Amino acid sequence: MKKGKLIVFSAPSGSGKTTIVRHLLNQKELNLEFSISATSREARSNEQHGKDYYYLSLEEFKNKIKTDAFLEWEEVYRDNFYGTLKTEIERIWAKGKHVIFDIDVSGGLRIKRKFPEETLALFVKPPDLNELVRRLKDRGEETEEKISMRVAKAPAELATAPLFDVIVVNEDLDKALEEAYHLVSEFIAK
Repeated sequence: MKKGKLIVFSAPSGSGKTTIVRHLLNQKELNLEFSISATSREARSNEQHGKDYYYLSLEEFKNKIKTDAFLEWEEVYRDNFYGTLKTEIERIWAKGKHVIFDIDVSGGLRIKRKFPEETLALFVKPPDLNELVRRLKDRGEETEEKISMRVAKAPAELATAPLFDVIVVNEDLDKALEEAYHLVSEFIAK
């Protein structure tokens, strides 16, 4: 099987990485396919198994850890595991496509370490923490408690930005989309 490229987008929640990833997926000339992560958390009302995530029970997730089924995994919040199944990458590469990830900073850096030459690791940075809080609240998807947990985690995530290949500051979405497109396009062409 021919290996494709791995395009990693990581950021604190609310930075805009998902918006950027969705935009890039719509650019057919990039030949990208989204890596669907596995998680032990419950699906939100608008999410579907096999489309947004592979939803596993906590026991199923832990069994897959034991059998080394993950490329990377992380307990992001207590009993909330997220990870990338090795079979997911194999599935996408078998189609002759490049893999794009929307993933937490720890997972993104693990992928970069395992595949240093094949991976472009991009960190999406919000203009500031106040804007991050505003974006999270504007989503209207989570409780104040969940938002507080995400905001509390943000400074540690922001501190990892220099470990990534590129930092994309998402202050102006159109500019961030354009910058991300050019970075990914150039990397794939190498």
